[in-house]
Amino acid sequence: MAVAGILNIPKLPLFSSLPLRKQSRQLSISIKASNSQTSTKEEENPSFSSSSSSSSTTTTTATTFAPPPNFKPPEPKRFAIRPDKTWDIVGASLALFFRLGTGVFVSGYSASLVSEKEIPPGQYSLELGGSKVKETSKIGPRPEKPIEIYEFEGCPFCRKVREIVAVLDIDVLFYPCPKNGPNFRPKVAQMGGKQQFPYMVDPNTGVAMYESDDIIKYLVEKYGDGSVPFMLSLGLLTTLTAGFAMIGRMGRGNSYTLSKLPPKPLEIWSYEGSPFCKIVREVLVELELPHIQRSCARGSPKRQILYEKAGHFQVSL
Repeated sequence: MAVAGILNIPKLPLFSSLPLRKQSRQLSISIKASNSQTSTKEEENPSFSSSSSSSSTTTTTATTFAPPPNFKPPEPKRFAIRPDKTWDIVGASLALFFRLGTGVFVSGYSASLVSEKEIPPGQYSLELGGSKVKETSKIGPRPEKPIEIYEFEGCPFCRKVREIVAVLDIDVLFYPCPKNGPNFRPKVAQMGGKQQFPYMVDPNTGVAMYESDDIIKYLVEKYGDGSVPFMLSLGLLTTLTAGFAMIGRMGRGNSYTLSKLPPKPLEIWSYEGSPFCKIVREVLVELELPHIQRSCARGSPKRQILYEKAGHFQVSL
């Protein structure tokens, strides 16, 4: 199996936790997030208007989350793809072609080959022959609390927003809204007036909004350098290619599967450009499991944090 996961349940109001991890074998390229402008129209599903306000109908008592008796955590393994998952990974990888790698690199990403001596021991880096790859990026201001996004995997508008989350390297509390999901779809209608996705709430500023292009513009202005990456600035073409990117997964991550909500959200180390992370997220969405995503695309400083936690870097599957 091509899997290695870190499970972790911290304390966050209303949910919080589960780091998964997987693969560090991405290509190093020099890339910058630049170009501006946005335009597109609707998202998914209609109704009335939009605003903020979060419904708090939770009365909680302290809950303890413990592994079942005789539970043994899986041993970390070297990267490999389980034979029965090969076509899943191939299908999920098609998105890299249609989206030209958007969501693989953090804004301002650049890479250079340096000698092994230039990278101190214990610092995360790729090795190529006798050299190491030094990666840098330019990230903007960090939100104090995770941005909240209501979305689902099978929606091209939602994919656009997940891509900018990876580019800006911001952590997000995702509330999955698969079709027929009983929990978070109704909550979106209650907060904003309609079931339309994606829907974003920024608890740091009190701003809430629909429309993928508006969300992207807001996030780059607030937590980036103000410029929208080229592949997210092409209007209808952006939406079409985001739709084509999902062809290989045939609607996975769309529909609700009966499940039980965890006492707190899971925590996953992941990023939109990884086909391995994609397969894990599809399951999280179908089960309607809220999760905090620790974004860690190439160039993210959080790769070092995970490297120190796990002893190597590998994200979700």
